[in-house]
Amino acid sequence: MSADQTGPSGQDRSAGPATQTSPDNSDNQRSFWSQWPILLGLTLTWGALWQDFSPGVLLAGVLFSTLILWFYRLPRVNFADRFNPWHALVFTVRFLWHVVTASISVAWDAITKGPRIVNSVVAVPLRSHDDLIVTLTGHALALVPGSLVIDVDRPSSTLFLHCLNVGNAEAVEYFRQQALRTEAAIIRAIGSRADLELVRRDVAVPDPEGSERA
Repeated sequence: MSADQTGPSGQDRSAGPATQTSPDNSDNQRSFWSQWPILLGLTLTWGALWQDFSPGVLLAGVLFSTLILWFYRLPRVNFADRFNPWHALVFTVRFLWHVVTASISVAWDAITKGPRIVNSVVAVPLRSHDDLIVTLTGHALALVPGSLVIDVDRPSSTLFLHCLNVGNAEAVEYFRQQALRTEAAIIRAIGSRADLELVRRDVAVPDPEGSERA
């Protein structure tokens, strides 16, 4: 290489200026557009507030929702790139069924047992460490009468729930398994492929203690 092709520091000037890449900017743009479920939810909320879902109102909702997401830099919620409509329907039906049956059960226990009901705090270690899955599982369990999330240990993805009429080890284990089934239903609907593999692996492994309890 001739001397006139190199700079003072020995760099090759014949290659031209170095291409400036900005992976952070591309990651930020990808992260912003991955928030489309929040954008959709905010748009529908805008239409509900105006009680009008005409195209013009929804377009204004999209614009205002985009501005909110762009200027208010809240922690990003990472959505998995998969959605299963069938399992989403199964989860919805299952959730509504539990709400109805739990409401009847809580009302019956309040009438028949009253202050003699024994309550417990149950720790439920979840499989997933995804913030969205943990949050949705906690809300789904808290919305069912008879249980309430009182604390979350984020590093271990453990939910602590105050449970009504759970007075022995068998009832505690039954509630914990129901909570894990709720998490599994959410993962099958919108969870990542890694979390889905955890659910499949957990289901494939038999539980001898559970069969003995059954």
